[in-house]
Amino acid sequence: MLSERQQDTYRFICDYITEQGRAPLLSEIAVALGISSKGVAHRYVQALADAGMICLLPGRHRGIELAGNNDRPVLPLLGRIAAGQPIEAIPGRDEINLAEFFMGPDRFVLKVQGDSMIEAGILNGDMVIVERCDRADDGNIVVALIDDSEATLKRLRNNRDGSVTLIPENSALPPMIYPAERVRIQGIVVGQMRNYR
Repeated sequence: MLSERQQDTYRFICDYITEQGRAPLLSEIAVALGISSKGVAHRYVQALADAGMICLLPGRHRGIELAGNNDRPVLPLLGRIAAGQPIEAIPGRDEINLAEFFMGPDRFVLKVQGDSMIEAGILNGDMVIVERCDRADDGNIVVALIDDSEATLKRLRNNRDGSVTLIPENSALPPMIYPAERVRIQGIVVGQMRNYR
């Protein structure tokens, strides 16, 4: 039988994983429960593991997993393959957790329409994973909102005169230059998915 605080801990862990796509740290659990000691939070977490409600993954950052969570989006990682000179095929066996690879706080997915980014390897129909933010560095591929009405995926360059250049990765298309106040950054591309079927 779990104590009320242990139940609160479990609810927080479940909610956090659902919202953030990853497990909370002990310090985050302590803050959420309003306690000052990570040691107390660790005792609650260990009690949940002992009760079989969560699994603790030693040596893993954010190493908490909900028990019975066998429907995790994972694929087997079987080794490496050369895309240049052939290399010796050495079998391996591991897993890639796609949730950890792609998911995170403030991330979302957009389906690409058009061919303005093909020279960056982003093709029509691809899915890009975007991390929401309102600033980006030169060279980042960004989702930019122009005049609060049109969104576009382009490479960013901030110009010395205060203007912004949105650069397509397609040599057939010209760069687009705007006064900075007309462009709002919505996020930075952090990943990409493509289905070949």
